[in-house]
Amino acid sequence: MNKSHSFTGKKSARQKQRERADKRFRWYGMAALGLAMTFLVVFFIDIIGQALPAFSQTEVQVSVSYNEDVLKNYNRAIDHKLRRIVSRGWLRELPAYLKEHPEIIGTSEDRWIQADTRVDQYIKGHEGHGLKSKYRKMVDAMKEEGRIRSVFNSDFFITGDSKLAENAGILAAAIGSVFTLLITMLVAVPIGVMTAIYLEEFAADNRLTRLIEVNINNLAAIPSILYGLLGLAIFINFMGVPRSSALAGGLTLALMTLHGGE
Repeated sequence: MNKSHSFTGKKSARQKQRERADKRFRWYGMAALGLAMTFLVVFFIDIIGQALPAFSQTEVQVSVSYNEDVLKNYNRAIDHKLRRIVSRGWLRELPAYLKEHPEIIGTSEDRWIQADTRVDQYIKGHEGHGLKSKYRKMVDAMKEEGRIRSVFNSDFFITGDSKLAENAGILAAAIGSVFTLLITMLVAVPIGVMTAIYLEEFAADNRLTRLIEVNINNLAAIPSILYGLLGLAIFINFMGVPRSSALAGGLTLALMTLHGGE
């Protein structure tokens, strides 16, 4: 009896020790998960906080002269002191605008114009973007006079790539992403589904089918960068698919999806 009670007591103590260890393990797991979620939330808050200023654009009010000299040199439309303040993209489009509206030649007006990206960054509090001190003083004076404002940056959604940061948008990237995903889906889904059905339901269980399945499983572990190099070698260099096209990207993603999904 004493030995039985002693054995029962030792077993109970071990059980309690295991339960305590299990509780500690659960707490460690919850703490690790909470820490990971905290880092994730902070990461997304930082991304959103840095991205929000892109949805606003700085505009400046300047006097614009619509004269015939502008057709030859767009810089003559505004005071030369303001050429570093306004967007060069807007000035470059001015001669074409005058050709479409010749009735305004010989007139002038005060207009709100898109600001240069350095001015825009300075207004948003980023002072390290190459805006010289003399232009900073000019921008500060214009801001006090109410000739600088921030508006919603609609061009960000309706324009594509540009050498000028203030004229760049996401339209081309968004359309390219949609086309790439459509091509990927059109190629990968039917081929992947039909291949899986054939291998599971109709293919004979022999060395060839087992070899194919083993190779498919092995290809699923290949890093995605290698698929990119494969797409470059086959689709672009060998097949002549246009570089940086949705077709090349879609076919490459389709290959990666087929190997990973099967």
